[in-house]
Amino acid sequence: MICDVCGKDGARQRYLTRSYGKGESLLIIEDVPVICCSHCGERYMTAQTLDQIELIKRSPEGLVKKRSVPVAAFEQNISISE
Repeated sequence: MICDVCGKDGARQRYLTRSYGKGESLLIIEDVPVICCSHCGERYMTAQTLDQIELIKRSPEGLVKKRSVPVAAFEQNISISE
């Protein structure tokens, strides 16, 4: 696949997890198709993918499954013991 950013061959479609919002309005969307280029390092989504994400964000009812996940806040200077 040709990268839309650098124009070189070698871009690949990967399926990643993306999060939108925060706190009580956090929405996590799994298996989002993202184009990743090994030459320039750019990652981008097609217009069709972005449109579908906006539809999911506006009306998630019936599309989402509630799951409980652990959440940690990033803190600097945490000592990690081995």
